Amino acid sequence: MAFGVISEIGYVSLQTSDIEASVAHAKDILGLVETGRSGNAVYLSSRAKLHHEMVYLDAPEHGVGHIGLIAAGKAGLDTARTRVREAGYPIFSETALHPGVADGFAFVGPEDFVFEIYLGPARADITVGGHTPDRFGHVNLHPRNLQAMLTFFTDVLDFRISDVIGDDFAYFLRCNAEHHGVALMKGKGWMHHHAWQVQSIADLGKVGDRLHEHGLRLLMGPVRHGAGHNMAAYYVEPTGAVVELYTDMEWILDDDRPPILWPQDDRAWATKWSIYDFSEFRSHGLFPAREAITAQ
Repeated sequence: MAFGVISEIGYVSLQTSDIEASVAHAKDILGLVETGRSGNAVYLSSRAKLHHEMVYLDAPEHGVGHIGLIAAGKAGLDTARTRVREAGYPIFSETALHPGVADGFAFVGPEDFVFEIYLGPARADITVGGHTPDRFGHVNLHPRNLQAMLTFFTDVLDFRISDVIGDDFAYFLRCNAEHHGVALMKGKGWMHHHAWQVQSIADLGKVGDRLHEHGLRLLMGPVRHGAGHNMAAYYVEPTGAVVELYTDMEWILDDDRPPILWPQDDRAWATKWSIYDFSEFRSHGLFPAREAITAQ
């Protein structure tokens, strides 16, 4: 259902200074399943049973490694490669960064975020658990220069705008019918959260139970968002990044649907059921790693 060069959001890789703690947390709390290890990388997946949807990279400090975008076939990959080069973003790898991928390339995008565009990964022979999420869904980035990041996604990668919050405060972007694969909110220049689809609101309660059993807590939720309509719950993982579990996301089947505009002070775009103080929520995030280009 892609309408441009990108068909879906593929994976996120995070550098971590304590890789075993990060992997254990992803397995025990989020419910991901390890699919393999290679070099400094540990690969994990969901019920989608792909070679990787999450990659943890053993590194001296925490940081965002790469954000993976699955190309809309070979034509989409070739077009994206040409556009990225013409837009002046430096390509540092003309081949895929990780195993299980037929073809791809990686480059440094706006604000030093590293992106890999690739043809979808191979399947993984794994057994999933009872609280394993359905699939990887989206990332939420807080760039300093919001318009530059928006232009990158819309002009270079064909993303469409689903919702607009305030006057240049936030944008929800889609590359297929799902309401958003990328959310942009003006901020500190970091990735705020990575998000995973689950079956129902019951799964949002169960992640709260698992956190409590480990002496941890939810950061926010469960909530019902106005923008995207999804129900969600959030917590902070060991790297400092926020994790979102969500369900009941809006699907936009009308290609001509104009963006929905929300006043920034209308908190219903974020939480329809209750009012939160978002200062703590927005205080968490993970900056792009300085070693991301060489971590493969």
